[in-house]
Amino acid sequence: MADTAPATENLKTLPLRALHEELGAQFVPFAGWEMPVRYGPGVMAEHLWCREKAALFDVSHMGQVMLPADEGAALEALVPMDIVGLSEGRQRYAFFTNDAGGLHDDLMIARHGDGLHLVVNAACAEADIAHLKAHLPAVDVLEGLALLAVQGPMAEAALSCLLPEVTGMRFMDARRMDWEGAALRVTRSGYTGEDGFEISMPAGVAEPFARALLADDRVAPVGLGARDSLRLEAGLPLYGQDLGPTISPVEAGLAWAIQKVRRTGGERAGGFPGADVILRQLADGASRRRAGLLPEGRAPMRAGTPLFEAAEGGAQVGHVTSGGFGPTLGAPVAIALLDAGVPSDATIFGEVRGRRLAARQAPLPFVPPGYKR
Repeated sequence: MADTAPATENLKTLPLRALHEELGAQFVPFAGWEMPVRYGPGVMAEHLWCREKAALFDVSHMGQVMLPADEGAALEALVPMDIVGLSEGRQRYAFFTNDAGGLHDDLMIARHGDGLHLVVNAACAEADIAHLKAHLPAVDVLEGLALLAVQGPMAEAALSCLLPEVTGMRFMDARRMDWEGAALRVTRSGYTGEDGFEISMPAGVAEPFARALLADDRVAPVGLGARDSLRLEAGLPLYGQDLGPTISPVEAGLAWAIQKVRRTGGERAGGFPGADVILRQLADGASRRRAGLLPEGRAPMRAGTPLFEAAEGGAQVGHVTSGGFGPTLGAPVAIALLDAGVPSDATIFGEVRGRRLAARQAPLPFVPPGYKR
């Protein structure tokens, strides 16, 4: 996790800060916010709880924005996704690109009857909102909201006790719902690889809603530490590590997110920043590629670890973008950016504390997803 926070006294606090303290949270600065990193059981136990039951995450630090429903075409000038064709009640993963073909940030876009609901990363929220305002006429930055995520194989069963309608949702569905008179926006999505939901709600409703969820024995609070190890096992990229302004979506393994209509030959091909670079890479390939790594032994290969083609000597062929211990696998895992010419079955060697350790390339995700299709 990249810590981009300023001095402690300037940190923003979550609407549920007091509840997190009551639950025994330890806090860390993250992206300008004071965030719960772990609770009493610890990161390993919280990680496994999410894989087996239902975890409650507070992600209210994320930025939320509404655009008018008819701004899909204008938004397509900033992202290489099909927004015009996004159906009401559906959500789409997207990313802002820059003129060099790199990634400005990634985000989620949901179409509701009253417009397009965007959720952007906390560390990039200010820049993303300025980017939107520079190109779109009506950008409504939503204030006074909380965003909670319920993730895990028991997430549906637990959340349906409060919101029965969620049982009819499938992966990436988006719905408006009411709970005790409050208007909610619910998507069936998340950042763990497990089935789950993200719920946007007025900040004043967050505490009673969270307490109602936590009253269920299947639900436990989980912090930022486990959120990072869960997304790593799920092969989900983190902006600032696996994604960034010098990494193209093709290099990052995100070509799947660019719909046919925005590609060469499509009805609305190109027209987004860096389109010439990205469309060329889609056709001809990129000079680098994303790969999963399973290091031998127990030593993790952390972000920034240089990668080589041989145990001694030889050329550097890439670096680790995210790495750590995978509690579900009981072994270290890593995501790497490798030279495209490296064979997919070649053993890679990461230099850790002056020693080169072997790692086997592996397909992503490391843990099969539990999404409800």
